[in-house]
Amino acid sequence: KALVIKHVYVERRMTPLNLYLKNATDEQVVDVMDEYGNAIKQLAAANIFPGDMLLKNFGVTRHGRVVFYDYDEIVPLVDCKFRKIPEPRTEVEEMASKPWYTVGPNDIFPEEFRLFFSGNQRARKVFDGLHSEIYEASFWQGLQEQIRSGYVEDFFPYRRKLRFDRSPAAVAETA
Repeated sequence: KALVIKHVYVERRMTPLNLYLKNATDEQVVDVMDEYGNAIKQLAAANIFPGDMLLKNFGVTRHGRVVFYDYDEIVPLVDCKFRKIPEPRTEVEEMASKPWYTVGPNDIFPEEFRLFFSGNQRARKVFDGLHSEIYEASFWQGLQEQIRSGYVEDFFPYRRKLRFDRSPAAVAETA
């Protein structure tokens, strides 16, 4: 008897980020929120916009890396139109319960990404200190320009603090 597997998906075991944060120490929150921001930036640099960046759509591996695992809303980054929310012109517009400005099918307003942290202010505060540029339309537009120009971002499999120090001073010490 034989078992033949023609197609298989393998995923790392991970803890959903929103659940991980519930019991995380302050140091773990800093590390994991840095990883969360890096994961978003790495996806974006690879021309992938995750769509739904809720904490529950990311997981923490046993090594503390944050990975995205909700692929149903991904779109090419260059297909997105990142916009800044326009300033209201009147008090009525400012108090409106629905957007008073036009919103196209590919429009994305990075200022609204803060809502992904609505249930965890501790994580949001740390994230804001590490990766606040993610809330700016200009950040995303800059990535789109890099992608369109053919620039390919370097990614590293290890966190900065675990990599070998390749600074001129460190290299001179080992010589």
